[in-house]
Amino acid sequence: MFTHIVFFKLKERTPEVVAKTKEVLLNMEGKIPQLKYIEVGADVLHTERSYDIALVTRFDSLDDMNAYQVHPVHQEVIAYMSTVRESSVAVDYEA
Repeated sequence: MFTHIVFFKLKERTPEVVAKTKEVLLNMEGKIPQLKYIEVGADVLHTERSYDIALVTRFDSLDDMNAYQVHPVHQEVIAYMSTVRESSVAVDYEA
């Protein structure tokens, strides 16, 4: 199992932008064959070190994650995220 986690800090942290961004990310569910699991959460503490959204995805293998990266549905999400994100960080690991 390969896990890909991304934390996003948004340019605009309004409830509307957070909700729309969660919707865009969750919209990948069922549309990318290699994507076995997706979870999206919005930060509730809003501390100085908090990021706004967490994306957790799981794949059968690193090769499947690489296929997800170039899938057209994911590319549309990347295009949207580039308009709303201030920054992001990721962790990728095999378990």
